[in-house]
Amino acid sequence: MAGDHLRRRRVGLTAAAVAVALLLPVASARGATEEPGTGGARVARAVTAGGEVRTPRTVVIDGERMRRAKQRLQRGDPELRRTAAELTARADRWLGQGPWTVTDKPRPAPSGNPHDYLSQAPYWWPSKPRTPENPWGCPYVQRDGERNPEVDTGTDRPDIGKVVNASTTLTLAWYYTGDQRYARHAATILRTWFVAPATRMNPHLNHAQFIPCRFDGRAIGIIDFSQMYTGVLDAVAVLDTGAPGWRAADRAGVRAWNIAFLDWLRTSPFGKEEAAAANNHGTFHDMQVAALAVATGDRALARSVVREARTRRIDVQIAPDGSQPQELRRTRSWHYSTFSLVAHLRLAAIGRQLGVDLWAHRGPQGQSLAGAVRHLLPAATGAARWPHPELDFRRYAATDVVHAAADAGDAPSRAAVPALEPPPGGDLWALRPAAEQLDSIAGG
Repeated sequence: MAGDHLRRRRVGLTAAAVAVALLLPVASARGATEEPGTGGARVARAVTAGGEVRTPRTVVIDGERMRRAKQRLQRGDPELRRTAAELTARADRWLGQGPWTVTDKPRPAPSGNPHDYLSQAPYWWPSKPRTPENPWGCPYVQRDGERNPEVDTGTDRPDIGKVVNASTTLTLAWYYTGDQRYARHAATILRTWFVAPATRMNPHLNHAQFIPCRFDGRAIGIIDFSQMYTGVLDAVAVLDTGAPGWRAADRAGVRAWNIAFLDWLRTSPFGKEEAAAANNHGTFHDMQVAALAVATGDRALARSVVREARTRRIDVQIAPDGSQPQELRRTRSWHYSTFSLVAHLRLAAIGRQLGVDLWAHRGPQGQSLAGAVRHLLPAATGAARWPHPELDFRRYAATDVVHAAADAGDAPSRAAVPALEPPPGGDLWALRPAAEQLDSIAGG
């Protein structure tokens, strides 16, 4: 990896050190409400007795809730201290890893440009023996829900997952503890992948989810980013509150990348094809476009996308009984039912700050987001078996979407929260209140 020479010796926080760090006020950043290099962007903040606590202008996560959670941590809230200890344990593991770069793969994308992102379709497998005349074992055939392990070698898909997971975890850990190591490492990771000329990724996905001997890239590959890139947008917003190691040039570089990527998503043939998808791919595309529009200042575009989701996504994809018929047809129906809702509920979170309430929407046959979550509750709480095909049932996959519905005021979901199964590494909802895919299989 390009970052091996940049790796630092891991310095773990003991449980006692974590407790002390969480109770200490974070050092104030610049006192001006308008920071140099932000292009006039104003940073919201609140001042408390424990020190200055800034409200990040996050796109999906509720920044005001983050501010209140940090204040509670400063006052010694025992439940949040336990959650923060789980968060910092995750962050500590990322300190010794990365940065990663798109230019580090063993072979370039079919374009020949090492800066172009490359990934391979996860559910496609060789059907013939590999020979010198047929080194790939073509033709490739689809086996839905069965992930071909070769997709994790020779492409950028594993590394972009690490970039997103590391940067989001590290920035949250910095925000809540004030430990500069987290912010500085997150800044290095994001700068390497998106900004530095020698290592940055080109802002398109022309070669995502290629299929050997068949396609050099597919529109469906946009899911590689749309399912998780909004986490990077929120991580940048957190760093923008005054993180050490995050420079004005970094902020400008990521913004330029986002503008170019948004344009590609809206105007390229692949982007238009993915926008027209009627299943989770279309919803994730909408969610990504709306989020990028907010992050780059086009709130009118974002509002339009969210409003259209009521009839284009909720009414079409959710049945009157709350099921999602297109996802139930999959061999991983539990995974895809929760996965699809992550897109819907993150889109609803974006809508909240734009004055569009997707939770209040009822389709002509009663379709609703709350109804879709309620459909999952028996299996999510362990009260009943999931009655549809599922190759690898993981009950905790629904934990975040139930949290989101509970926070939106759905009484059955709120009652179900105590029975939810926490995901591996702990339930972080209280510190990052936005639905995430918890049972990642990096599929599409």
